[in-house]
Amino acid sequence: MTQTSTTNRQFVLAERPKGEPTDSTLRLDTTEVPTPGEGQMLLRNEYLSLDPYMRGRMSSAPSYAAPVEIDAVMVGGTVAEVVTSNVKGYEKGDWVVAFGGWQDYTLSDGTGVINMGKTPQNPSWALGVLGMPGLTAWAGLTQIGQPKEGETLVVAGASGPVGATVGQIGKILGLRVVGIAGGAEKCQHVIDTLGFDACIDYKADGFADDLAKAVPDGIDIYFENVGGAVFDAVMPLLNPSARIPLCGLISQYNATALPEGPDRMNYLMGQLLRKRITMRGFIVFDDFGHLYPEFAKQMTGWVQEGKVKYREEMIEGLEQAPAAFVGLLRGEAFGKRVIHLAD
Repeated sequence: MTQTSTTNRQFVLAERPKGEPTDSTLRLDTTEVPTPGEGQMLLRNEYLSLDPYMRGRMSSAPSYAAPVEIDAVMVGGTVAEVVTSNVKGYEKGDWVVAFGGWQDYTLSDGTGVINMGKTPQNPSWALGVLGMPGLTAWAGLTQIGQPKEGETLVVAGASGPVGATVGQIGKILGLRVVGIAGGAEKCQHVIDTLGFDACIDYKADGFADDLAKAVPDGIDIYFENVGGAVFDAVMPLLNPSARIPLCGLISQYNATALPEGPDRMNYLMGQLLRKRITMRGFIVFDDFGHLYPEFAKQMTGWVQEGKVKYREEMIEGLEQAPAAFVGLLRGEAFGKRVIHLAD
């Protein structure tokens, strides 16, 4: 089924998953296209962003944001076209960045919406390098990482939209950058295309030893968005006064119990204390949303100058979103994963 002007396809949360989402987690419904009232505009979603945080919104466990209710539309960032508008500052044909969710159409009063005008270049990039993932990378590294020229930066998820951007910013700022990614192809891309100094395959035998050899002077900044075995390998290599921006833990999102093995909490706490390490978790728009204009100006310049390269994985069709999301959580994505809703 394709996008039409008369029906609104919606993926709603049918049940809360235990572990990895299944075919019964989300349900595809069809409703009428909503009609905007006073102070509202109708948005037709063209692109839907897929991001790891969505797994947390499927759960009812306490978190930084309210969970998606059962039978409610699954949340997600979108790039959309204004169909009709009763909101000042927006008119038919404008392209906007919004939070329209997993559906074809949504109503908005303009809150949290960014107007990109009528002819934006690469509009879907507002969901990636010029949007939330890009801001996460830029703010986490510059505000928490506090990079100093000549330091060593290690980046988890280095071929993903956040990690790839972190590492490239690190190179611009004069750091030695080592990426961690899953598979030889991704590591080759990280080195050859993104310009990292090295990339270690966490799926390969001897990963921890290979990482240690790649950072002979230790790690000054570790950008964390994976956790699990990757962090276990990083932890003993951290230098005194190291900084750890923490934006995600994708290895844990489908977990139903604590990992097997010894309790590593005391070891971690000891490392933080003895080495005076700073580890700070952050929710990007809550903590650094006020810096978006500064980020957008700087990142747009870097992209236009070719200093930051961007890989987008475009998937056609709303119906593909659930499987594409599960693949994202499994580490199958190569670049920023986006769903194209319209033909």
